[in-house]
Amino acid sequence: MRVVIVGAGLAAANAVEELRSQGHEGSIEVFGQEPHLPYNRPPLSKGLLLGTEDEDSIFVHDEQWYADRSVDLHLDTVVTGLDLDRSHLLVGGEEVPYDRLLIATGATPRRLPAADESGLPVAYLRTLEDNRRLRAAFESGRKVVIIGGGWIGLEVAAAARTAGAEVALVESLDLPLLRVLGPEVAATFADLHRAHGVDLRLGATIDSFGDGGVRLGDGSELAADLVVVGIGVTPNDALAAAAGLDVDNGILVDEQLRASDPHVYAAGDVANQLHPTLGRRIRVEHWDTAIHHGRAAARAMLGGDDAYDRLPYFFTDQYDLGMEYVGSIGPDGYDEVVVCGDPAGTHTAYWLKDGLVLAGMHVNDWDAIDAIRATVGTVVDAEELRRR
Repeated sequence: MRVVIVGAGLAAANAVEELRSQGHEGSIEVFGQEPHLPYNRPPLSKGLLLGTEDEDSIFVHDEQWYADRSVDLHLDTVVTGLDLDRSHLLVGGEEVPYDRLLIATGATPRRLPAADESGLPVAYLRTLEDNRRLRAAFESGRKVVIIGGGWIGLEVAAAARTAGAEVALVESLDLPLLRVLGPEVAATFADLHRAHGVDLRLGATIDSFGDGGVRLGDGSELAADLVVVGIGVTPNDALAAAAGLDVDNGILVDEQLRASDPHVYAAGDVANQLHPTLGRRIRVEHWDTAIHHGRAAARAMLGGDDAYDRLPYFFTDQYDLGMEYVGSIGPDGYDEVVVCGDPAGTHTAYWLKDGLVLAGMHVNDWDAIDAIRATVGTVVDAEELRRR
């Protein structure tokens, strides 16, 4: 069986590893647009940006590992077409046939045209090259304005402050991470960044970019040597859509990560999965999902029928705060947050709806994640949970 993978990121690397470990002896070809071997992206906004990790540490495997497993890597290569009827890709004018195809093309940062066209130095963070540019720019005394108070925006703010830059962060909502964590917990991150000298501009709008900075809707101005935009990503599903696969905020896949064509699968940021435990579709943009999607898709391509039911997992490191989060609140929201421990220090938090634990997280309690994972998805008494 000939397996072809489009995308050479974390999902692809783990799919390759699982294919070989499961005994697949057929050919494996991997096509990636970046010139690098598959690598982990979390260090781009964490250790590598902080200078506590080096570039060599981020790669999943070295080149020899792929050669030893007879994996044909095509890096710095663009796949221009997909023919589902004839089961082949179009690459540089050549046809590449497949028996099973995995699309793991990831996502692309949303652009902010007003910033891009302003003449100010503007940066995004997705690739190793992006990381290198930011590392070079984060110097003591430089003025950095960050647009967006999500995970990337906050992690970049922490790295910039650690490097001695002056940082202002502009967020349209009343708190950073408000949609993810709700007001009860999101305030922790606002307090954290204020304590480290970040100028948080919350509930803010942008009037214009230019003249050396950013003008906000309230008339205030932020001087900027660099503007970093972190306003989310969009899934790279254009290849799939053009071929006729079902897409909607990513490639639509079933419980086994199979797309609308039975020979095609999708994994990682680009996959919008019908999740068997959550009972709804979900597209997750995180390292953990890319790893486990890649492995699950490999097993499915080899004939396995197990549903991918792992709950979403996130983690972040900002200054002296480390956090892990498991679960998904979903569109219906929650009706209670239970916080155990010191909200200003080490603690855990759970999001409940009608007693059902939808999600849980810890802050600086590294022994808690297994208990949190076991609690998510169960029905509990809130008072009993507080006493744990």
